[in-house]
Amino acid sequence: MDTENNYENKLTDKLKRADEFSDAVLKPKTNEEQNEEKPAKKIKRQATEEQLNHPLHGVKLAHILARLVEHYGWPYLAKRVNIRCFMYNPTMKSSLGFLRKMTWAREHVEDIYMDMLEKGVDPKRQVK
Repeated sequence: MDTENNYENKLTDKLKRADEFSDAVLKPKTNEEQNEEKPAKKIKRQATEEQLNHPLHGVKLAHILARLVEHYGWPYLAKRVNIRCFMYNPTMKSSLGFLRKMTWAREHVEDIYMDMLEKGVDPKRQVK
């Protein structure tokens, strides 16, 4: 095996590739071509009438949890939704973190909030 010859072939291959690119003409892209590839902003969809009329539309999870804790308290929530962050040393921070990660728990809490609204509790009242 001829190692020197093999080494020289690799060098010439690299030189050939570099020569191929140096002869190519690079054409700058227009703004329209760049925008087609990556649009600057996403177009936001407008909420439908059904979504706007939903009781949970625009209500933050922190507000929902604060209203539930104020109205029912942590022990009731621990019975209704069997999660540790409601049972042992419950805090808003730990509960919100868990509810944001686990959709099943969030859905349970939202259901309790919807039940509370159906009973006629004012959701707009300010939380202390």
